[in-house]
Amino acid sequence: MSKYMINKLIRGIELSDATVQAYIADPPTFVTGWLAGGAGPETRSDDRELTAEERAAFETRDYAALYALGAHPYLLWHWVEAVYLHEATWPDMVERYRAAVTPIGWPDFVV
Repeated sequence: MSKYMINKLIRGIELSDATVQAYIADPPTFVTGWLAGGAGPETRSDDRELTAEERAAFETRDYAALYALGAHPYLLWHWVEAVYLHEATWPDMVERYRAAVTPIGWPDFVV
């Protein structure tokens, strides 16, 4: 849909420990709930939309795909730290991130 929406969801996830834990526990359910929210309890917000590819990247916690789709590197790195730190040491996480995103190159930030 847009790089803005990708970055909005990344920020929404890593904003608090509670949202990180909810996302880690069940990414597809979290993404579905996030997409349904925004305007109020009974109304879906028109601004929360993801393409199938974007949604799949969030549902599988695929940071390389999010990077390739245009996630801002600064926001994405903080998301990776929040989502993956419980699974790996920090140096390990840095190396995995570099290995995943380096082949993609520098993303085009034209919106």
